[in-house]
Amino acid sequence: MLTVDVEKQLGALKLSVNFQAAGGATALFGPSGAGKTSVVNMIAGLVTPDRGTITLDDTVLFDAAKAIDMPPHRRRIGYVFQEGRLFPHLSVRQNLDYGRRMSGQPREDKEFERIAALLDIGQLLDRRPGKLSGGERQRVAVGRALLMRPRLLLLDEPLASLDTGHKREILPYLVRLRDEAAMPLVYVTHTLAEVRRIATTVVRLDNGRVVATGGLDLLKDAEIDW
Repeated sequence: MLTVDVEKQLGALKLSVNFQAAGGATALFGPSGAGKTSVVNMIAGLVTPDRGTITLDDTVLFDAAKAIDMPPHRRRIGYVFQEGRLFPHLSVRQNLDYGRRMSGQPREDKEFERIAALLDIGQLLDRRPGKLSGGERQRVAVGRALLMRPRLLLLDEPLASLDTGHKREILPYLVRLRDEAAMPLVYVTHTLAEVRRIATTVVRLDNGRVVATGGLDLLKDAEIDW
């Protein structure tokens, strides 16, 4: 269970967010500028809230009143950015292994093979990122995050930089990840079709605040993407 109850002043935007995420895929959904990326950056430890608490199961990640602010590398949270951020000079295999090494996890060949099979990237292991399609790069980025053995996976608009064809290519893998990875996902997007395909819980943000939380029924009156 992830519990977020934080406030943060970001220029003219006052961010005040309170929600919980337990299992499945929780979509942070709302227009550009609503504060979605800032929320996941606070969960990851990349941005410090002004006030509030963030807990993951029984672990306090942040508590302003108690001066607790766990460093990002100790939170065991995987993060997939919009661009993937793979190392261009490393092979796919080496990029995948980077997350495991940086998190101090022992190498387990069976787990490596399981993740490669889950994301269908086993045939790409000896290639460099420059030889991959956009969808393939994002699948490798997801695999790298999973090999950290995170307790929680954050995906910040992972399809935003892809064209329609590559979005259709990677969406089934994200659905499979939701169903088979056995860890909660927090998925940031402003695209309605992605929420309907991936989310099990929806947290709607607008102007820095949570305006609604619930299931996909929250989207029944939403007809367009922002």
